[in-house]
Amino acid sequence: MFDLYIANKNYSSWSLRPWVLLKALEIPFNEHLMPFEGGLGESYATFTRFSPSGLVPCLVDSKGDAGSEVAVWDSLAIVEYLAELYPEVWPQERMARAWARCASAEMHSGFSVLRDECSMNCGVRVALNTLSDGLKNNLARLDALWQEGLERFGGPFLAGKQFTAVDAFYAPVAFRVQTFNLPLSEASLGYVQHLLEEPAMEEWYQAALAETWREPMHEQDALKNATLLNDYRAV
Repeated sequence: MFDLYIANKNYSSWSLRPWVLLKALEIPFNEHLMPFEGGLGESYATFTRFSPSGLVPCLVDSKGDAGSEVAVWDSLAIVEYLAELYPEVWPQERMARAWARCASAEMHSGFSVLRDECSMNCGVRVALNTLSDGLKNNLARLDALWQEGLERFGGPFLAGKQFTAVDAFYAPVAFRVQTFNLPLSEASLGYVQHLLEEPAMEEWYQAALAETWREPMHEQDALKNATLLNDYRAV
């Protein structure tokens, strides 16, 4: 049995990726939610108890090779570790699998302006005060990438008919689009809606709304270039 350590569901985009993949593919795991204890780095001492990097997510396999415990502490590494045991993590067709890996790696290391200006905060709705050139560029690339996948592999998911790791990597973007009402093509918005309607995504979203934790740094990030319209979270 796997143990997956994650942070607040309202904020933690990195945690969402392996969590939603495990849920969507019905891979059993134990969830350990460790709330952020403050601003950047404040949770480090607590998180190092289970994660070598002091960051989340971290997957712990208590029955790794030779029966020894294995800790996997990066979202992309977690996906690849799982794929060695569950081939359905990636598309089965070779070309679709190659494309999905490229798109996942691009999300893992890129889209820095989107991350910075539109941090994940599932429970609020905001209006951006301005749309920076950098954000416009990130959204244009996102639109092109999604449309390529949907058209090339037939949808409704990015690499074909089944939810795979590449959809998990873009799951946090779906919440960002919802929160910030980001302008995308009709095809891309349709994909966002399809992701949001996935049972695993809906489960994460409802849990995020129920959280009563508020971490000041994450709250400020969502509003640094935006006006709050609604907050649907539990008080």
